[in-house]
Amino acid sequence: MACGVKAVCVLKGDSPVTGTVHFSQEGECGPVCITGELAGLTQGLHGFHVHEFGDNTNGCISAGPHFNPFNCDHAGPTDVQRHVGDLGNVCADEKGIAKLLIKDSVISLTGQNSIIGRTMVVHADPDDLGKGGHELSKTTGNAGARVACGVIGIAPINK
Repeated sequence: MACGVKAVCVLKGDSPVTGTVHFSQEGECGPVCITGELAGLTQGLHGFHVHEFGDNTNGCISAGPHFNPFNCDHAGPTDVQRHVGDLGNVCADEKGIAKLLIKDSVISLTGQNSIIGRTMVVHADPDDLGKGGHELSKTTGNAGARVACGVIGIAPINK
């Protein structure tokens, strides 16, 4: 059993959006704490998801769909059934900065459905959490273009 696992993701894209996201998890079953900061966003809400592949060879589009090993509909982070990668929205202030402090009990940094090696994506538009009635609501939350992404990698425990 792991004492603690940490991961990090540096987000970049064709847009001015950049950021660094840190993940930490105590034990194999504890919630994952997500902290960090994104910059260069437009003011307001932006979809924030873990995507299936750790492949950015063709930009953020190579990351594939949301990480969804249980084949659920897209939903919000507090919904009982959701994609594992559904983390809802981040909110950017008037300067385009989004400070992250998220605790999630569905994603994991260990085991068969670990998010390590997958891609974190921030989207141009708000995630409607599967409730928007749009044809994309149940798959992507109709969150729009992928403005920045990065592969989630293992980080040193003592950092």
